[in-house]
Amino acid sequence: MKKSITPNQIKQNNRSLIYHYIYKNEKVSQQDISYDLRLSRPTVTANLNAMEQEGLICKNGQIDTEFVGRKASAYSIVANHRISIGVEILRKEVKMIAVDLYGRQMARAAAEIAYEYAASYFKAVCENILEFKDSLDIEEGQLLGIGFAMQALISPNRQKVLYGEILSCTGLSIEEFTRHLPYPCAFIHDADSAAVSEMWVSPELSDAFYLSLSRHLGAAVISRGEILTGKHGHNSTIEHIQLEPHGALCYCGRRGCMDTLCSLSALLEEQESPDDFFEKVRGKEPDFLRRWDEFLGNLARAVNLLHLIYDTDFILGGYLAQYLREDDLAALYEKIRDLTPFSEAQDFLRISKMPRHNITIGAALPFVQAFLNETARQ
Repeated sequence: MKKSITPNQIKQNNRSLIYHYIYKNEKVSQQDISYDLRLSRPTVTANLNAMEQEGLICKNGQIDTEFVGRKASAYSIVANHRISIGVEILRKEVKMIAVDLYGRQMARAAAEIAYEYAASYFKAVCENILEFKDSLDIEEGQLLGIGFAMQALISPNRQKVLYGEILSCTGLSIEEFTRHLPYPCAFIHDADSAAVSEMWVSPELSDAFYLSLSRHLGAAVISRGEILTGKHGHNSTIEHIQLEPHGALCYCGRRGCMDTLCSLSALLEEQESPDDFFEKVRGKEPDFLRRWDEFLGNLARAVNLLHLIYDTDFILGGYLAQYLREDDLAALYEKIRDLTPFSEAQDFLRISKMPRHNITIGAALPFVQAFLNETARQ
C-alpha cells in the first residue's frame, strides 16, 4: 500500500521547486513561477515571502512578463547566502578561492608556504585560510565548508590521504586542519577536483575521460555524471601506466610512467614557466617547437592507449588547458591517427571549458552542491 503524501511534504516540495526554479533562471517574476510550475499565486507568494525573510532570495529590480501588462518585480537567489572555500595544497604555495552558490569566484588569494608534514605548517595554512575568510566580510553561518585539493589519493570519506608520494603526505588526516578550523573540511584528489569544475560548467556532461595536464598528470573517469573512484580508491591513476620501462624516474619509484612524459614537469625545464614556453612556441622558435612536438607525440601515445580502452570524449584540462589552441588539437589528432588501428572521426578531443583555477574552485564545489541538494529535499 502506497504511503500518502502529507501536507508538510507537499509544502516542502513546493518550496524546493520554487527555489530551484529561481536558481536555474536567475531572474524571474512571481507570475513566471506560478505559470511554469503550475502553482497557485497564493502558494508562490507565501513561499517567496518566507524565503525572502530567511535571506535565501531577494527582489532584484523588475522584469518584463507576458502575463501582465506592466513590469513585474523580479526575484533572484542571494548567491552569497552560503559560500564555500577551496584550497589547493602545493609544494611551495597554498591557493585559496571563495565561491558563491553559483560556483562563481568571489575572491582568491595565495600564500607562499613550503609544504612539510609538521604541526607548524598546518597551523600556518589555517591561519592564512582564516585571514582569507575574514577578508570576505561574511557571517559565521555563511561558510558551508572548506575543501582541500591534494596531489594525492583520498579515502572514500574524504578524511584521509591514502597515497601521497608527491608531497610525502600519505596518512595525513583532515584533523590536522580541523583542529584549527571550526568548519566542515574535506580532502579531494586534485584531478577529481578539476573534473568537478568541468562538470559544473558543463552540466550536460555525462561520460568523459578528463585529463588533468598540470605539474603532474592526473585523470578522472566521468560516468553518468559521476566521478568513478574504483574499488580501492585508485581509479584513473593513469599517471603510473608505464610507457617506457627504461625511461625517466617517476616519483612512484618506477621508470617511464605517463607522468614522466605527459605532465608539465616533463614538458618544462627547471625554473621555466608555461607563459615563457608557449610564447616561444607561438613565436615558432625551432627548439621549442621541437619540444612541443615531442610532448604532443607522447600525449598522443597516452591518449590512444586510453581511448582504445575507453571509447569516449577526452577533455584536456589542468594548468595546460589555458595554453591549448585548436591547431594543437589538430596536431594531436594527426599523431593519434598514425597510432590507432581505427579510422574514426576527429571528434573526441576537447579543451576544458574551465581552464583557470579549476582545481581550487573544484575543491569548494562539493559543499555548494550538497547545500543545493539539501535545499531540494527541504
